[in-house]
Amino acid sequence: MEHTDSATQLTAATIGLPLFWPLLAGRTAEGLLQAYEKQFEFVSEDLRMHGDLRAALATPNRARLDLRTMVLRDYTDSTQAVPSSVATGCPTLIDAPFAGHSAMIADYQPDQSLVRTLMQNGIAHVCLTDWKSATADMKDLEIDQYLAELNVCIDDLGGRVNLVGLCQGGWMSAMLAARFPEKVASLVLAGAPIDTDAGNGPIRRIAQDTPLSTYEELVAAGQGLMLGRTMLLGWKNMHPYAHYVQEHIDLLEHIEDPVYVKKREAFASWYENPIDLPGRWYLQVISQIFKENRLAKGEFVALGRRLDLKAIRCPVYLLAGEADDITTSEQVFNAASLIGTPAGHVTKQLVPGGHIGLFMGARTLRDVWPGIARWISAYR
Repeated sequence: MEHTDSATQLTAATIGLPLFWPLLAGRTAEGLLQAYEKQFEFVSEDLRMHGDLRAALATPNRARLDLRTMVLRDYTDSTQAVPSSVATGCPTLIDAPFAGHSAMIADYQPDQSLVRTLMQNGIAHVCLTDWKSATADMKDLEIDQYLAELNVCIDDLGGRVNLVGLCQGGWMSAMLAARFPEKVASLVLAGAPIDTDAGNGPIRRIAQDTPLSTYEELVAAGQGLMLGRTMLLGWKNMHPYAHYVQEHIDLLEHIEDPVYVKKREAFASWYENPIDLPGRWYLQVISQIFKENRLAKGEFVALGRRLDLKAIRCPVYLLAGEADDITTSEQVFNAASLIGTPAGHVTKQLVPGGHIGLFMGARTLRDVWPGIARWISAYR
């Protein structure tokens, strides 16, 4: 009778989780107890992944500059024992995406870090733009303010850098290189939307088809900010089944695997904690970069001058993902015909995988970025 009562209670408790109703079929009282314990552990972990975790950089660093828009992270003085060949010449500055997620994308885990990969392959001085989440007093900042502070970072690093632009940090890096070409020794553009009219990816279609008034309404709802949680919902809705169903099923199935859970926690700490963007900056990007494609057309004005990508004449490395549905390969590779760098000094590489994998995927970090690090090291 005791077992029957327990089974009834467990069934009543579990009935509130419709996703798991099929799992109750044919269970004994003991089986139901084990299932309930597993589900309780799953629910606790799922809530933790979607609320309690916070993004953190994996490699020790120092805050070289604390500016309004970012903290410039310097890894030179890292106490972490990272083997590297001592390379002379200008520093390498990674311009992380300012698109709703933190710079953790470039320094994700000790064994999965772009920063460490570069350091382990001959680049002794690596820095990273750690963009801040916008606050209410930053709502009216524009692209100019972000470029100006990126320029301050380069001056603080000696006035000349190897610049690595990731995703949205790519078009910002290209702008900086066009505005101050003498300050960029080499330029890497990875998953960077330079020609936003190219290809036929979902981001291009959404940007083109959605009226600007819709974006303005979203900013107004955020009281002048484009809220990270709003963008996160949009990203998840691009692949709703994967985010709202499959990832929960996968977690339940692997809840007793500590290695799997640890990996999921690391990703959740980054992905589930988006940052806010200034509303004016965001609307400027949507209208002038993605709708009007002004940078590629030579019509974008930054820091008082119209930018001409032909002013970029340094060596350029273009990296794109075969399955990237955020920045299609055409948006990246079309940069080769827009910049002034001679064809012999432009390298294009298409690699397997999607967008995020370009920067934090274990395979790409292992197989692709060491070669890029050696390419960077050739330009001092």
